[in-house]
Amino acid sequence: MSFFFSSFLRCSCYKRPAFLAYQPSQFHLHFDFLLILPLLLFSDFHLNMGTEAVEIIYANGLSKICDGINQTHSDDQTHTDSSWFEESIDEDLKWSFALNSVLCKVTSEYQDITLLDTKRFGKVLVIDGKMQSAEVDEFIYHECLIHPALLCHPNPQNVFIMGGGEGSAAREALKHKSIEKVVMCDIDQEVVDFCRRHLTVNQEAFSNKKLDLVINDAKAEIEKRNEKFDVIVGDLADPVEGGPCYQLYTKSFYEQILKPKLNENGIFVTQAGPAGVFTHKEVFSSIYNTIKQVFKYVVAYSAHVPSFADTWGWVMASDQPFCFNAEEIDRRVDERIDGELLLLNGAAFLSSATLNKAVSQSLLNETHVYTEDNARFLHGHGVANKN
Repeated sequence: MSFFFSSFLRCSCYKRPAFLAYQPSQFHLHFDFLLILPLLLFSDFHLNMGTEAVEIIYANGLSKICDGINQTHSDDQTHTDSSWFEESIDEDLKWSFALNSVLCKVTSEYQDITLLDTKRFGKVLVIDGKMQSAEVDEFIYHECLIHPALLCHPNPQNVFIMGGGEGSAAREALKHKSIEKVVMCDIDQEVVDFCRRHLTVNQEAFSNKKLDLVINDAKAEIEKRNEKFDVIVGDLADPVEGGPCYQLYTKSFYEQILKPKLNENGIFVTQAGPAGVFTHKEVFSSIYNTIKQVFKYVVAYSAHVPSFADTWGWVMASDQPFCFNAEEIDRRVDERIDGELLLLNGAAFLSSATLNKAVSQSLLNETHVYTEDNARFLHGHGVANKN
């Protein structure tokens, strides 16, 4: 049952404020589903409702104090409700988790930035109300984003990361002994400064002399540079209406700007949104098909990210064929990487690139191509559409 729910839910990257304050008389099936979902996913969660005021965290990072009279009794004890963060997944679907505290909230020129201390996932970075990464499992997303492309390249020396302001993608790239330079280009100085202050796990990466940190629009930055790169990484927010990133998923961007900046054996890899059985048609299949119009060889792969409450997808592409097997990947990991990977080895990567029948069929049959005038968006709105 938990597999069904975790496949059905997903996390995107922009906000849609929503939380319903409720009274016991309003308990219907959809509220029951919302409240028991954490129990189904994480068996040691306890749902406690007390008589004290309840702090409800809205999806835009704001909070509201509501008087609640709901309570449950277990072994003659009354438990008070904790604060919860809730993200709107879709118009009829939400994902929530309990908080210890809100550590910090700031608003930049481009987005709202919040750092939460959660009971289940540790520190969680939230931008415009949408989960970006969680302390306990961000390694899944970032290992999948970075290492397959660098391990498939014969000798990666320089990397360009579009986005990646939290520093985790750069951290993973810098584990490769052959890397001489990592350019990380993020549009939002506030996000970078915020993450440097609060995400201590990446402080070493930010201080690494091989890191060239640039604050600029990634499209403009990569277009003006004369140098070419062995690997270009798209660690961008999902395409959402009004958001700043959807144009960096278009065929014209890939074809006219990005691809000419790759070296002869160059590889491009990007995060590609939710890739679950029920969510892969939102943007994953379209991103895959768009990239397929530009590169000769394209590989889609996916992995479950618990804090995203869904399977997540990535797409890797090159004009050179990907020739690898599990043994060769394991050998390259041992020879090339400083430290130990927590998720990926040869077998795990090959498994992640083996998609289930439903997703594989959708990728094969997809016809939509991203253009500036014909884009698909995930649920939510970017800063340009804030009310």
